[in-house]
Amino acid sequence: MYRTKINHVIKLLVLVTLVTIGLQSAQATTLDNSNGPVLPEQCSSIRVEEGHKLAFHAYARGVQVYKWNLVTQKWDLLAPVASLFAEENYFGEVGSHYVGPVWESKGGSKVEGRRVLGTGCTPDPTAIAWLLLSKFRTEGNGIFSSITFIQRVNTTGGLAPIEPGLVDGETKEIPYTAEYYFYKAENPNSN
Repeated sequence: MYRTKINHVIKLLVLVTLVTIGLQSAQATTLDNSNGPVLPEQCSSIRVEEGHKLAFHAYARGVQVYKWNLVTQKWDLLAPVASLFAEENYFGEVGSHYVGPVWESKGGSKVEGRRVLGTGCTPDPTAIAWLLLSKFRTEGNGIFSSITFIQRVNTTGGLAPIEPGLVDGETKEIPYTAEYYFYKAENPNSN
C-alpha cells in the first residue's frame, strides 16, 4: 500500500513537471512569434505602431543590385532580388522579393511597401540598414493581402560596393540576407 502511494506521488510529480515544461514551451513560442523581433534601443524608430500584430515572418537570401552612376560618382540601389523562406536555414521557399519593393508569395499575393520616413537604424555597419516600411498597395488573396507594415531586420551584407564603377550603368550584385516581419491590423474593420 505504501509503495502504491509512492508510485502515485511520483506519477503526479512527473505529470506536473511535464505540464509545466509544456506550458513554458508554449509561452516561449508565443513570446518569440507574437510581437516581432527584439530590437536594440537604437532601432526603436522601426517599432510597429499599436493596433497591428505579427502575421508572417520570412527569411530572405539574395542580392542587392547596384548601378554605377557616372554623373554622381556613386552606386545607386537598383533592386533587391531575393527568395523568401519559411525557415531560418533557407528551407521552404514561400515567395520572392524584388524591385518596388515588392514581396510576392508563391500563391500570388503581393505587398508593395514604402519606407516610413524618419525610421531606420544600422546596428551592423557592415550590413544594409534595418527598416520599417508601410503598405503602399496589396494584390491578390493570400499571406500578403492584408499586410500593413513590414520590418527588415537582422541583415547581413548588401552594402553598395566601395570601389567606383568602370562605366556608367555598370551593375553589381551584392549578396545579402535579412529577416522580414509582416504585420496586419488587429481590427481591420475599424478603419
